This record gives sequence, structure tokens and C-alpha cells, in this order.
Amino acid sequence: MTLENMLEVAVKAADTKRAEDLVAIDIHEVSLVADAFLILDAPTNRQVLAIVDEIEDKMAEAGYPLFKHEGRNEGEWVLMNFGDLIVHVFKKEIRSFYGLEKLWGAQGQDIDIEQWLVKEDF
Repeated sequence: MTLENMLEVAVKAADTKRAEDLVAIDIHEVSLVADAFLILDAPTNRQVLAIVDEIEDKMAEAGYPLFKHEGRNEGEWVLMNFGDLIVHVFKKEIRSFYGLEKLWGAQGQDIDIEQWLVKEDF
């Protein structure tokens, strides 16, 4: 079970629930908390919670337990701690306010997750 496997499961789960603007950042050299962040958003609280539920379910099926979560009651910013991977699911305007990827992205390195996202034709 590698970080790449964890990320793949979380990204695919979020993508199936139409998560938007997914960004993964490798923070293992600058943080003792986790090795990576997955940051994403959704337009409504209801969708944030649907994404959170899907990620939790798919991660559990893959053998990655959720150690702790915060913010589920509000549905505006839910933090999910899977040990090496911390997932941040934001309501769009809340994500813009906090700008986590700007803070951590400057210190960490982007992780390419494009291969796990479904390309939609419009």
C-alpha cells in the first residue's frame, strides 16, 4: 500500500462524485503531519458531503482507514486524515478564502493525478 495507491483511490472516488479542481501536493519534506495533501472542491455543501462519503467508502474498501475527520457537520471544509494522505474537501468559496494550495504548493511539489481523472467531452 503506497501513497500513490492511496491517492489513486481518493482521486477516483472524488472524481466519480464530480469533485472540481483536484490538486495533489507532496509535502513529505516540509511536514511531519502527512506525506501528501489532496485538495478539491464542490459548489454546494451537499456535494461536499457526497464526495466525503464516497472517498471514505472507497478508501475503507481499499484498506485505508479514516483516522480522523473534521468539519463534516458544516460541510464547507471537511478534512479527512488517512495517515500519509490528508484530503481537504472544500465548498468552492471557502477554498478560495483559505488558499491552502498556495501555502503548501510553494513548499511542496505537485503530484500528477491526471491519469486517474475521467475526461468529459462537452
